[in-house]
Amino acid sequence: MPEFPAGFRWGVSTSAYQIEGATTADGRGPSIWDTFAHEPGRVADASTGDRACDHFHRYAEDTALLAGLGVSAYRFSLAWPRIQPDGTGPANAAGLDFYDRLVDGLLAAGVDPVATLFHWDLPQPLEDAGGWLNRDTAARFAEYADLAAARLGDRVKLWITLNEPFIHMSMGYGMGVHAPGRMLLFDAFPVAHHQLLGHGLAVSALRARTTSPVAIANNYSPVRVAGDTDADRAAAAAYDALHNLLFTDPLLGRGYPDAPGLDPAVIRDGDLDVLAAPIDVLGVNYYNPTAIRAPEAGSPLPFDIVPLEGYPRTAFDWPVAPDGLRDLLLQLHRRYGDALPPIQITESGCAYDDAPDADGRVHDPERIAYLDGHVRAVRGAMAEGVPVTGYFVWSLLDNWEWAEGFTKRFGLVHVDFDTQRRTPKSSYAWFRDLVRR
Repeated sequence: MPEFPAGFRWGVSTSAYQIEGATTADGRGPSIWDTFAHEPGRVADASTGDRACDHFHRYAEDTALLAGLGVSAYRFSLAWPRIQPDGTGPANAAGLDFYDRLVDGLLAAGVDPVATLFHWDLPQPLEDAGGWLNRDTAARFAEYADLAAARLGDRVKLWITLNEPFIHMSMGYGMGVHAPGRMLLFDAFPVAHHQLLGHGLAVSALRARTTSPVAIANNYSPVRVAGDTDADRAAAAAYDALHNLLFTDPLLGRGYPDAPGLDPAVIRDGDLDVLAAPIDVLGVNYYNPTAIRAPEAGSPLPFDIVPLEGYPRTAFDWPVAPDGLRDLLLQLHRRYGDALPPIQITESGCAYDDAPDADGRVHDPERIAYLDGHVRAVRGAMAEGVPVTGYFVWSLLDNWEWAEGFTKRFGLVHVDFDTQRRTPKSSYAWFRDLVRR
């Protein structure tokens, strides 16, 4: 493995609804995922996150796993409905007490807390009022950011406002396969704008409470043209604008790109200045490239997503393409130049069907190969001048994987969801040794 510079941040990531459980403890209110998961037919195995990994009660055990791993940082998310059960009003002190305990435990273990404010678990009362389609949600998000930072801002080492706003817009409001389950297609653009507006307002709220750096974590997917016609190339450009540019160009002062569904009527005077509030880090979540060709006649979309051939596949049937991560980092560097802040890979990981063997050990050589390739891709991009300063594996634990329920395992640590027993996999030992080196 090539050497990384001193101070490079090695970490792992999780999110609140996927691991915490305890969905009614200490005054926590319902989120859109509580509602969605309890609707029949929404989740592959009909499970919910009611218990998940029971991290709420087992955070000390999980902190010990982090300490054993030797990582310098742990990226987790705050559950908005645990802190503000209705999405408005004063903070729920008991909810913040949990994150106090977690943050203090991490610091005692020598692990930097990296907190994400929003990882898709919008309080249900805000969704009832329109969710991210409602501009007022952006203002409510800034108030929540202020409450969180007032309590934790002196100890959290990096704040991330939003996680993957493109995925939340497209899967939750565009296609309806994630919470809140709306199927608006390109009429979901207000969700994009109001999330980014909320991000900009939250940046200001955080700056008033803490001197720690502030970031956003975007999902990126380099686009491969699956065809050789002008129509194929135009379709690929449209998808690239929607997935990759829509949530980055305005952050870095370029305004919105020409993307499908863009509705200028949603944008008010002064909004673009709010969106472009300076950030200290750009979080990059990467899983795979996307192959695009021209749409079939009658398609409601201006592109077709097709399988990317020539790569091994994960249990999610996603292509394993480390070269895509290197390509993505170089594309960001070329496109934004000096406007690009330092990058941290805030998610990188893979799902495989891991199970303990007869001796209770969990061997996952495919995950080790995946991580090895992607870490090397990051180092290669750094050698070409891309300012990457950290790498977080998704995920510390096998968890509740959204609409897939408990059917997909991403963790360095195997979780028996019946007993809640944690078993570090061979990839845990591999990553521990990498961090030590």
